[in-house]
Amino acid sequence: MPGLLRGVARTAVVAGTATAVSNRVSRRQAGRWAQQGQVQAPPQEYQQAPPEPAAYAAPAAAAPAPPTMDSKIEQLKELGELKAQGVLSDSEFAAQKARVLGS
Repeated sequence: MPGLLRGVARTAVVAGTATAVSNRVSRRQAGRWAQQGQVQAPPQEYQQAPPEPAAYAAPAAAAPAPPTMDSKIEQLKELGELKAQGVLSDSEFAAQKARVLGS
């Protein structure tokens, strides 16, 4: 049971981190558009999320914007913090780091 709880907690932390990073990138981009005077409607995929399958109870995360170097650095910092807290093992950290750098 503790292994299951740790897995659920880790998933929640990773999903929360991804959501926070995605929201931060969206706010930063909206600020840039506002500064340029070219506020545009968000892409169609952000306006309405697809319906969630009934068998899946976790909240669906919005599709993140294509990662910029700033967002990759932020993700790597957050992964480093999770590893330092003991939430991620060395192998999990390496896998997530490869995923961030590969995208």
